[in-house]
Amino acid sequence: MVMENERKIKVLIAKPGLDGHDRGAKVLAFGLRDQGMEVIYTGRRQSAVQIVKAAIQEDVDVVGLSCLSGAHLTFFPKVVELLKEQKADDVLVVGGGIIPEEHIPILKEKGVAEIFVSGAMVKDIGDFIRKNVRKAD
Repeated sequence: MVMENERKIKVLIAKPGLDGHDRGAKVLAFGLRDQGMEVIYTGRRQSAVQIVKAAIQEDVDVVGLSCLSGAHLTFFPKVVELLKEQKADDVLVVGGGIIPEEHIPILKEKGVAEIFVSGAMVKDIGDFIRKNVRKAD
């Protein structure tokens, strides 16, 4: 629960690449909002540059990437890299979607904090974000 003087955690949910299916991303956006977070959904078919630009403009604490197209090994690390280049590497990056188990350690090595595979509980994602986000006071 957000205390009255406490700033809400701000989350940007994005669908990188050509992936057109966004039901899970929308469910997550509504679920995190229900948990008291401020959520911005950028929509489908976003480039890594567009995602990072939106994250910086909106001054978010978290970027949540959803990918079902198999392009997660390209897009997720690129978003992390671009955030670092923009001196926004304090932004927590999490990912989800259809991610093979063997790709999870690779993504974590490249700076993605956590991967939530299909069927993950929204409550668990919210709990992870609250425990791991670095909020500015």
